[in-house]
Amino acid sequence: MAWTDERVELLKTLWAEGLSAAQIANKMGGVTRNAVIGKVHRLGLSGRATPAKPQRGCGPTLARREETAPVAAKPQQRQEMKPVIPEPESITALVLDSGDLTTVATIKNNMCKWPIGDPARDDFHFCGQPAGTGKSYCTYHARMAFQPPQRREPVRRPAAAQIAQRRAAG
Repeated sequence: MAWTDERVELLKTLWAEGLSAAQIANKMGGVTRNAVIGKVHRLGLSGRATPAKPQRGCGPTLARREETAPVAAKPQQRQEMKPVIPEPESITALVLDSGDLTTVATIKNNMCKWPIGDPARDDFHFCGQPAGTGKSYCTYHARMAFQPPQRREPVRRPAAAQIAQRRAAG
């Protein structure tokens, strides 16, 4: 399909009326929605101040659906409670013998690798406190990193004996 002068004028007219690209493609025939969008961009047609007109007979509008839809009760959302782990007063960044803080260049395997600060800044460092053997963090930071899963109410299922009794009775 070629964009003739007549079809371009029709496109401009329909676009100015506020029709969507899909609606224009349907009215023009022989052209896809994407072809309409591409031509609109190549022609430099401005965006519309008014939204695209809805097609007639497509069903109720959103406002009508909201009016007629039954109001369903919203399920209650559980509030997630995170345990608060107070920082012990004895936990401070380890200062090395040289007077520097623990950095990537100075950290050892047995030191806490908990990052402190913004990595993009010069004062970024690691905790550096002694970590447990084979561990990445000190006791305090391990509690922050590895928190236990939230407790859930257990699902109550009938015992096997109760199921067997029901089957035998039924």
